[in-house]
Amino acid sequence: MNIFKLNLIAVIAMLSGCYEVQKSNDQIIQNATEIQNLEMSTAYFASGCFWCVEAVFESVKGVDKVISGYSGGREKNPTYNQVAAGRTSHAEAVKVIYNPKEISFLQLLDVYYGSHDPTALNYQGPDYGSQYRSIAFYQNEVEKSLINKYIKALEASGVYSKPIVTEVIPFEIFYDAEEYHQDFEIKNPNNRYILNVSVPRLKRFQRLFPELLKENNQDH
Repeated sequence: MNIFKLNLIAVIAMLSGCYEVQKSNDQIIQNATEIQNLEMSTAYFASGCFWCVEAVFESVKGVDKVISGYSGGREKNPTYNQVAAGRTSHAEAVKVIYNPKEISFLQLLDVYYGSHDPTALNYQGPDYGSQYRSIAFYQNEVEKSLINKYIKALEASGVYSKPIVTEVIPFEIFYDAEEYHQDFEIKNPNNRYILNVSVPRLKRFQRLFPELLKENNQDH
């Protein structure tokens, strides 16, 4: 078995208490006004090129939809040309719409940390710049606590030899990317970047976490 997966299994074991904490806190969240009338929940992450990140989360069971966009910065209504050129403080990010009855926020953290290098400062794979930095956004104190505990467990496990540089910041606003970026990998299977970067990243994640995949992604 891949050494990364072995170490991550150890991390998940260390976090078993967090699952129990989340179970009790989930009821509190579900009773909140903003959650009470929603069947689906949302989560926000940044971990490099959003084409890659979108494809990973879309392959996960319990995830209904993933939207590529921009977040983590100050500028209003950023465009791809601005963000990609590093002319804003935003990062390429994704909005994950998921069913909390099928997958938990903590499991989404398994997906997040299992599909990128959180020790890479302002780059991911071949993409360099702060627009590709690692960010885990939280929307409440429960999510903040889970993210921080996950990072501490990862650091204690020895999975990485370098410090984790993921920013843990409150979610403020998300701007949808232009329409042609949505489902980019599906719409552009022969794109060179997709073939050489996005697909290998997706397949690596799928090999590590087959138990988290939708049935139609088992043999992707």
